Amino acid sequence: MALVRILVDGYSLLHNWPGLAPGQPRHSARARDELIFVLTRYHDATGEPITVFFDGAGAPLHVPANESGGAVEVLFSRAGQTADEMIERAAHRFQDYGEVLVVTDDHAERDTVSGMGGMTSSCANFIRTIENALTELQDELRNYNRTERNRFNRPQKNKSQ
Repeated sequence: MALVRILVDGYSLLHNWPGLAPGQPRHSARARDELIFVLTRYHDATGEPITVFFDGAGAPLHVPANESGGAVEVLFSRAGQTADEMIERAAHRFQDYGEVLVVTDDHAERDTVSGMGGMTSSCANFIRTIENALTELQDELRNYNRTERNRFNRPQKNKSQ
């Protein structure tokens, strides 16, 4: 079966990626925005749909509402609900459509998802996957641009000769 969606525990990934939004608190809007930006770039490179879940219970009033429709769907849990519960429910619901990849460093969460037949990844492994995909995309763009520049900089042959 094909991978139908990547489900990301947003704060778990943020806590394991200190190079992302350096100097910003891990629960800050700036850190979340930077993570969503990088995940969007990853989606652009791979085409894989992504949903990122954040624990929203007890969050400040300025925490955005859930966002969907973009390349990366962003969901916040409500009071009395955790991001882990939302991830488990989504993994269960998607299993009829194909494989789901859950990204978290919560071992209990990974065991639960694996028990349902889903795939899991540690945050460190997924960070390497993202970095490799973005590096590969950058290399492809650089090669494409070089080819296009060379194509337009070649001297044109005179057709009458």
